[in-house]
Amino acid sequence: MRQTRQASLPYGGTRSTNPKATSIALAVTNIAVWILLLLTGGYAGVPMGYLALTPGYVAVNGEWWQLLTSGFAHVELWHIGFNMLVLYLLGPNVEQMVGRWRFLAIYFISLLGGSASVMLFTSPLTSTLGASGAIYGLLGAMLILAIKHRGDVRGILTWIGINVVVSFLWANVSWQGHLGGLVGGVLATLVVLYLPKDQRRWQWPLLALLAVLSLGLSYLGAMQIMR
Repeated sequence: MRQTRQASLPYGGTRSTNPKATSIALAVTNIAVWILLLLTGGYAGVPMGYLALTPGYVAVNGEWWQLLTSGFAHVELWHIGFNMLVLYLLGPNVEQMVGRWRFLAIYFISLLGGSASVMLFTSPLTSTLGASGAIYGLLGAMLILAIKHRGDVRGILTWIGINVVVSFLWANVSWQGHLGGLVGGVLATLVVLYLPKDQRRWQWPLLALLAVLSLGLSYLGAMQIMR
């Protein structure tokens, strides 16, 4: 019984034996896709209409996989390097608190939230790519975890604030994807952390609802383009 209690996490699920493994697997996938893009060439390493999220292509050609694949595609070394570094630093901390599957749910809901924001607020011909939406979602998750556990939130708030400002000031950075991912991560983490224990059975239905909502907002963005 003691071992069972130690393996259980306060928000459901079980404790990961190696919380770094999931983040490493995600990083390896991102790096593999990046190498593939370098080897296959294409426009600046981005095969338009296949991996990068281009709202117009999604709307006209129905290439909905871009909502997901764009979160695993990068071009510049600094871009993938920074994203994977932050993933490695934050991901295990989040997984250690919520477990592997809830961590993955937060990650992918953040990714889809970033894609939905791009679909709604970005030019139809602008291509957007990178794991930044999911990474911003992890920043949001760390903020909610700090608030829930009454930690010092000043550091994470400063980090989020700096990155949000950079998103608006730095050319060729998708503030839409960043903020959409941040909102997605915050909402998903709120579902995981704040449902009462006797209502925890609703975690997965509500997380699924957030994913469906992101897809619905993406569809709305596509319909706006088609008008």
